[in-house]
Amino acid sequence: MGDKVLSDAVGDSAPVLIVLGAMLIGGIAGSLLRIEQRLEGLGSWMQHRFSRGEGESTFVEGFVSASMVFCVGPLTFLGALSDGLGRGADQLFLKSVLDGFASIAFAASLGWGVAASAVVVLVIQGLMTAVGAVLGDVLPEAHVTALGATGGLLLIGVAMRLLKIKQIAVADLLPALIVAPLLVQLLIVIRR
Repeated sequence: MGDKVLSDAVGDSAPVLIVLGAMLIGGIAGSLLRIEQRLEGLGSWMQHRFSRGEGESTFVEGFVSASMVFCVGPLTFLGALSDGLGRGADQLFLKSVLDGFASIAFAASLGWGVAASAVVVLVIQGLMTAVGAVLGDVLPEAHVTALGATGGLLLIGVAMRLLKIKQIAVADLLPALIVAPLLVQLLIVIRR
């Protein structure tokens, strides 16, 4: 249903272009802001701060990978926004169960850096819940659909990184999640 709402709002071929345009613009903005580098720096700082000596070589990788997986998915943003909008926290409950199982698998191979990602998850989801509470019902379904599609594409980048197929700087692409709804609104205005 969300796909039809987005297509009706911006045209049949525009949804793909919105997601790709959001990734391009968001990637440029994220690279200029050096988000990936800063997140890795935070992971390194935490590693040195809480280091116990052995087995710490995968701390940063575990922290960054888990932070990305747990914070980039559509359920992170949609669930937190939905909770903030007063629609209930059902999506967040589902996400927490899925993240719990994923964190067990990540921790087995990447160590305790995965546990440190809980701080990032708390901050991101808390901020998104606050944003949802402030926005109220201002964000239309077409905008939320574009946000979810962009988040899904970012998850593919995370998967490629985890499988060591390609080291994609997924954190640098996070601004795309802000750009996607803005592009939807721009196209809606242009089409009028």
